[in-house]
Amino acid sequence: MTDPLAASDRSPANPPGPPEVTVPNLWVPIGALLLAMLLAALDQTIVSTALPTIVSDLGGLEHLSWVVTAYLLASTAATPLWGKLGDMYGRKRFFQASIVIFLLGSVLCGIAQNMGELIAFRALQGLGGGGLLVLSQAIVGDLVSPRDRGKYQGLFGAVFGVTSVLGPLLGGLFVDHLSWRWVFYINLPIGVVALVVIAAVLHGLEVRREHRIDYLGTALIAAVATCLVLMTSLGGVTWAWNSWQIVGLGVLGLVLLLAFVLVERAAVEPVLPLRLFRSQTFSLVAVISFVVGFAMFGALTYLPTFLQVVQQVSPTTSGIHMLPMVLGMLFTSIGSGQIVARTGRYRIFPIVGTAVTTVGLLLLSRLDEHTGTAEMSLYFLVFGLGLGLVMQVLVLIVQNSVDYQDLGVATAGATFFRSIGASFGVSIFGTVFAGGLRGRLAEALAGLPLPPGFRPESITSDPRLIARLPAAARAGVYHAYAESITRVFLYAVPVALLAFVLSLFLREQKLRSTVTAPDLSESIGLNPVQRTSLDEIARALSVLSTREARRDLFRRITATAGLDLLPASSWLLLQIHHHGSAEPAELAERRIIPFAVIEEAVREVEGRGLAARTGGLPLRLTEPGKEAALRLVEARRTQLAALLGDWDERQHTELADLLTRLSSTLCADLRDRPDPTGPEPPYRGEGRSF
Repeated sequence: MTDPLAASDRSPANPPGPPEVTVPNLWVPIGALLLAMLLAALDQTIVSTALPTIVSDLGGLEHLSWVVTAYLLASTAATPLWGKLGDMYGRKRFFQASIVIFLLGSVLCGIAQNMGELIAFRALQGLGGGGLLVLSQAIVGDLVSPRDRGKYQGLFGAVFGVTSVLGPLLGGLFVDHLSWRWVFYINLPIGVVALVVIAAVLHGLEVRREHRIDYLGTALIAAVATCLVLMTSLGGVTWAWNSWQIVGLGVLGLVLLLAFVLVERAAVEPVLPLRLFRSQTFSLVAVISFVVGFAMFGALTYLPTFLQVVQQVSPTTSGIHMLPMVLGMLFTSIGSGQIVARTGRYRIFPIVGTAVTTVGLLLLSRLDEHTGTAEMSLYFLVFGLGLGLVMQVLVLIVQNSVDYQDLGVATAGATFFRSIGASFGVSIFGTVFAGGLRGRLAEALAGLPLPPGFRPESITSDPRLIARLPAAARAGVYHAYAESITRVFLYAVPVALLAFVLSLFLREQKLRSTVTAPDLSESIGLNPVQRTSLDEIARALSVLSTREARRDLFRRITATAGLDLLPASSWLLLQIHHHGSAEPAELAERRIIPFAVIEEAVREVEGRGLAARTGGLPLRLTEPGKEAALRLVEARRTQLAALLGDWDERQHTELADLLTRLSSTLCADLRDRPDPTGPEPPYRGEGRSF
């Protein structure tokens, strides 16, 4: 018997989407994609713990911030390009290219002989890192049907959560027991495994879309960010603020910004559509996201220096000391997302989050060389709790405030501004730190007896030289370092306070059913999330379909169809309708739902004359059963359509097609899959919910 929905899939009004790619064992390529994501996510946190040791080996403390900033700027600029090139020409080849570029950058970083080389190679590594993040998640969309996508994409979010904790610890362990160069070399075995598996397993990932890449807009926004970051990082350190070099960088940045605005107004597919800024909510979230990235990565970059130089702890111990901040951030990030998903209310979180972040920065500014471990841990925890409260919710607020056609670019925009904020935060924090340290060191060492040939400025190139100083001099140097770093946090307080004031102007809007808490890769990761609006809807609907209790799902379908049946009976009717017949014993053997539940459903559908057996054959629908099944088919699509909220499928044919495809597979079992070794069906092991 032909499913009417299957026929509608082939109608001209709703052309089918691109065919999904099947592979012999889905967990093998998913594992390789997770390894690639691990590389990029780990690199955002593992390097910070090693920075003090890197400076001791290579010198150039005043340029320490650029080790982080170069990576962030390059990956942020490259992310939209990788995403669209993969859409146009096939993702596999560009994903492999991004791994190769990332590994090449890692090797070169590991053999760098001075700070200039390391910064340049970090930028190369960032170019590859942007591709790892965006293409790994895009390939999941090619491998997995929308119904199951949320289950797998949640794993990628978990990678960010794990690396946030492991990064500082691994960085410390490598520095203590091997060398800081292993912070980069560790990428090689992981990346090679991912590269080999992807080459061997993924075939035919040539799902293409027509795009017009905004090369000029991407280059201009990257140039604007680079000019302004250079101005803030070099001003007052390398050149005076009123020097022609710094003024020239500022003027050039403003000219390029004007050019960017003009280009984006004319671009067919702008990298950052200017119409988004007509939304007050998006504009506010953009600024708040900027501040969150500013505070988070500024602190992550300079806290290890405080711990290792001022507190004189080992790199491994400094990573352990930072765990309260990371765990606090994860706890409130996950918790706030869950609360919003259940209550539909979100406005309070950015308000409280920015307030707590401001308090956390104030507390961090009170640190000195005498602060105890318990007190430090408490300050770190408060700061992390504040960041987590605001990070997860910002993406959700943006998704809830824009029209369907801007859903994808608005989501990317929120993380784009957080990434740019991180670049500025690291840069400005570095300027404040380096500018203040020189004067304080000179003041601390003035008039004190120093070893022959010892120059105070040499301490900024190699903090290990502090150990050669007399005890009285060492105390002054530690205080100079402590005050220089904590002054950074104090200067960040007004910026966080501005975000708090702006968050008060956010309006509470009814939460769309398809707007769910984003995964951790969106709320903690810094690279812009690149997905189309349709991809965002598919992800959200897949999360809902797997999250809802099965019994409740089929109860709602049954009620919508106007039938008085057990949820399991409705499921059984849809099984028979989809396949033409069904054998209850066979369904029980597949453990789709427990046999006792199937028996009860069989008794009901036979007792009501909705299905019958003839001559020992499998169950088939009667005429009343066919009528009931058609009503259930329409009801399951209606249930999905209701989840769209105010995104009207009649205005967007791709939405109607997505609903049809999701609906036609919503109640399917193993026989619907072309690849029997693919992922388990969503109902396996969950039948007791009936």
